[in-house]
Amino acid sequence: MIYCGIDWAERTHDVALVDDSGQLLAKRHIADDAAGYRILLDPLAEYGDTEDNPIPVALETSRGLLVAVLRTGKLQLFAINPMAAARYRDRHNVSRKKSDPGDALVPANILRTDMHTHRPLPQDSDLAQALAVLARAQQDATWNKATVRQPAPVLAP
Repeated sequence: MIYCGIDWAERTHDVALVDDSGQLLAKRHIADDAAGYRILLDPLAEYGDTEDNPIPVALETSRGLLVAVLRTGKLQLFAINPMAAARYRDRHNVSRKKSDPGDALVPANILRTDMHTHRPLPQDSDLAQALAVLARAQQDATWNKATVRQPAPVLAP
């Protein structure tokens, strides 16, 4: 069996595929756009992702554009709590250092060893998915507006 882990970030993501023994089969660095999604699908298809036998995919978030796009397919997605991923990383890495390229291995190995303890994300209706994407875009726009400095008002004498 093959397992996929994605280290999610704002603009780019690291992807790793491992087999049952934990051997790294493929890794990619993808952008958070349609081209990045296509790059992600290539190694999944190469290692046998089919509609009847989807490769399970784990990442540390259940929101965002990448998750919304991944949910449109037949992939089985698992959102791993970031604290659980950090504890797993501490268990298997002596330095306790976070390294983005290697961090995609963490969710992949969590599925490989403990998939039975995690629940896949439920399938939403198309309307629910669209609403979630719009709500997240509104939240991001609000946060971005709040972080932009407004010029100080000029007081009249």
